[in-house]
Amino acid sequence: MFLHTHPYEPFVFEEAEKLIVGTLPPPRFTTGELKEDDVDFCYGSRNGMLWPILDRIFELGLVYENTNLAIEQRKIFLLSNKIGVCDIVDSAERIKVDASDLGMKNVRLRDLLFYLEQYPNIQTVLFMGGVSKNGPEYFFRQLLKSTGIKLKTISDQVPRVYELQLPESKRIIRTVSLTAPSGAANRAVGSLDSYKRMKAADVNFNTLDFRVMQYRDFFTR
Repeated sequence: MFLHTHPYEPFVFEEAEKLIVGTLPPPRFTTGELKEDDVDFCYGSRNGMLWPILDRIFELGLVYENTNLAIEQRKIFLLSNKIGVCDIVDSAERIKVDASDLGMKNVRLRDLLFYLEQYPNIQTVLFMGGVSKNGPEYFFRQLLKSTGIKLKTISDQVPRVYELQLPESKRIIRTVSLTAPSGAANRAVGSLDSYKRMKAADVNFNTLDFRVMQYRDFFTR
């Protein structure tokens, strides 16, 4: 049994207004066996799409390599755009050592509500995936069950949007369940009617283009 622990502490700061929330990076980030073009930071996997998406939206000119420069580029972007990162899974056990969310067992969650209360400028939570089992929204709903907090549906179209009121500060937090920035989610993207229409109109349109369009609205507003 492999104990898959999150290698990074939450990257959250006083000025943060948005919070990126996923699950766990691939196991090699826990064991330290990174590839040359991995970045030793949140969402730094060579196969992940989050940083390529943000790179296109904000024209960042990022490097994709295992260097301090790559790390600093990403930190500077997050700080200057008031975006934090706090994945919801602290650790999980795996029989098969891979990055599958469904493969996680005996999951230990971070108290995301604590961070939302602790950082009073956060207005929006950006889930890197929807309500499918062991996704970030799925686990967040598990956290809410013990509190009595309800999610109010704002939009039930992909990406789904909800609101909740924090119990202590009474602040309203909006959550957005974006299409996961992983190759595993490409099949789900391909099944969406909106994607099919765009693909029919432009044969070169792909799943990365679709995510760039979707993410732009919520990262730039």
